[in-house]
Amino acid sequence: MASPSKPRKRRGRIASAALAVDAWLDSSLYEISFKAREFWEAATIFSRRFRVHGWRRAIIEVLSEGFTMGAGGFVVLLALAMPAFDITAGDWRNQGDFAVTFLDRYGNEIGQRGIIQRDSVPVDEMPDIVIKAVLATEDRRFFDHYGIDVLGLSRALFENMRANSVVQGGSSITQQLAKNLFLSNERTLERKIKEAFLSLWLEANLSKKEILQLYLDRAYMGGGTFGIEAAADFYFGKSVKDLSLAEAAMLAGLFKAPTKYAPHINLPAARARANVVLSNLVDAGFMTEGQVLQARLHPADVVDRGEQKSPDYFLDWAFDEVKKIAKPGQHSLVAHTTFDANIQKAAEESVEFHLRQFGKEYNVTEGAVVVIETNGAVRAIVGGRDYGTSQFNRATKALRQTGSSFKPYVYATAMEHGFTPDSVVSGGAITWGGWSPHNYNGGSAGNVTLLTAIAKSINTVPVRLAKDYLGIPPIKAMAESMGVESPLESHKTMVLGTSGMTVMDQATGYSVFAQNGFVGSRHGITQLVTRTGEVVYDWAKDAPPPHRVLSEKALKYMNTMLAAVPAIGTARRAQLPNIVVAGKTGTTQSYRDAWFVGFTGNYTAAVWLGNDDFTPTNKMTGGTLPAMVWQRLMVYAHQNIDLKPIPGLDHPWVDPEVAAKAEEAAKKEADAAAAQAEAERPPVLSSRTSQTLRDMTKAFQAAPVLSAPALPETLSAL
Repeated sequence: MASPSKPRKRRGRIASAALAVDAWLDSSLYEISFKAREFWEAATIFSRRFRVHGWRRAIIEVLSEGFTMGAGGFVVLLALAMPAFDITAGDWRNQGDFAVTFLDRYGNEIGQRGIIQRDSVPVDEMPDIVIKAVLATEDRRFFDHYGIDVLGLSRALFENMRANSVVQGGSSITQQLAKNLFLSNERTLERKIKEAFLSLWLEANLSKKEILQLYLDRAYMGGGTFGIEAAADFYFGKSVKDLSLAEAAMLAGLFKAPTKYAPHINLPAARARANVVLSNLVDAGFMTEGQVLQARLHPADVVDRGEQKSPDYFLDWAFDEVKKIAKPGQHSLVAHTTFDANIQKAAEESVEFHLRQFGKEYNVTEGAVVVIETNGAVRAIVGGRDYGTSQFNRATKALRQTGSSFKPYVYATAMEHGFTPDSVVSGGAITWGGWSPHNYNGGSAGNVTLLTAIAKSINTVPVRLAKDYLGIPPIKAMAESMGVESPLESHKTMVLGTSGMTVMDQATGYSVFAQNGFVGSRHGITQLVTRTGEVVYDWAKDAPPPHRVLSEKALKYMNTMLAAVPAIGTARRAQLPNIVVAGKTGTTQSYRDAWFVGFTGNYTAAVWLGNDDFTPTNKMTGGTLPAMVWQRLMVYAHQNIDLKPIPGLDHPWVDPEVAAKAEEAAKKEADAAAAQAEAERPPVLSSRTSQTLRDMTKAFQAAPVLSAPALPETLSAL
């Protein structure tokens, strides 16, 4: 039998060991805390040596807060700049070996794009006067700074403040190259931050000579030319190697404002600018006054190229299209395009006319237009007011909210789901997941037909359609199927146009209504031909055939509704004389963007007006200036052509007021014609006979009515 004392001894040893461990932990923790207190006390005593009081303490506090805020600001700047660095991951050095000559729809040359590497003249082979003229005007401290010229920025800021306007630019050549290579011309703080970081990145990865070479090869020089070698050939008919000082000064003056100082457009202004460059050479110490005197006395002459403006925004877009469809190894091409110079000129003139007339009143500075013929041919692209100032194509690259001009995609989806223009939907207040959209006038519309809702641009109706009947995915799918390529947000606010879209997208989508419900016909290139005459692409043969996206019934309903907008709705300023118009206006939050997208049986055109920095306009709506721009353009485009009907529109809309005036005018015209005919009709009876007959007529009319006598029985029996 086991002794009971053994388990007790075992438990005693375990308890003793546990107590020993506990004691060790307690003593260790005590030692650690004691040492920590001892260290903290020593550190405190040591830090007291640096404690300051009075005015010194205030300075230390300010510096501390400054370092803290600076560190936070640096983190924010870095976060903003990080997306820009993603662009540098690709083969950004490769300029490509495309060299394309573009012809308009009639076979006339309209410009070139692309760069042939052998035509790029190395900086070492350029005349010294060319390099000095460029540096003296664009960046005198180019070889002294590291991407950002702080002194140059300070000097420019001081001069601009003194003149109370922008008279000097502070961007270095590296900054300008960063913008040309990677960024757009949008005037936003984010873009400037990215530009600064990319300038530092370029300086770290390229030599000064390489930066200067890329800048001289890539800069836009007016007249549709890129690079100083192409500009020398275009303006002077010679290589940059053979330029005189006067010619070099004229080219150096083009970098900042190539359109304004293009010598083939405004030779006096170009010569005045060249004289400024010569003064810059003297001020910078690169040359003496005696050395530049001859160039002042004998300014440069240019080759006569005419005053035809280069359609640069169209060419940029068409060049991208060529890259998409060109086959590998076929990069030296002649492209036959759909471009129409007359419509392009009319579009540019209409935008500029209205912005000059009403730009200050509405606080709007920019505009973009795309015109597509009903066969899908892109006839004109206005990507901005001045290509020389900004090469950013607002028609094909700018994503701007569309406002109510997005609603036709919602209504088209509804038509495909069994709705009709006469369908009645509540236009009252609605809340969807905490979002409560309001109508333009702020009130409730009550129960309205869909036709009235789109004509009056009632916001709550398309929101109710999406919430209660359709859902967001079908609407998004409909817009994408109609040719919208911009990324659309799958958010409920999308139905009121909060997703960004391009002007080209809008023109493409609305052209489906003009093209009988078909999509896929939009094109800018009709043929690509090699320099030897071989046709390597033919749109009529090689492009996929258009396909239907709207049923005939839905198309008929939509065109009936869209034709009501200019007739009785928000786009009355877009009406054309004796031509049926259909379309939709759009205005975004805070009046930042204003649209009118409309079509006839012949053309579809999308017009956007706004500001590059997204500042609000002065309550400009799509039914005001954009509709007016559209109307002026379309009046010209429809001159001397065969008018085509809008598909599915059996009973064209007519504004009641216009109809009443037309009827009154027609009546007056008929009365005048009758009076003239009466006056010219030769008399048949004498005046005495005519008066006798008139008296007899009045006597008969005034005579009492006699009752008819009873008939004989024999006759009544018959």
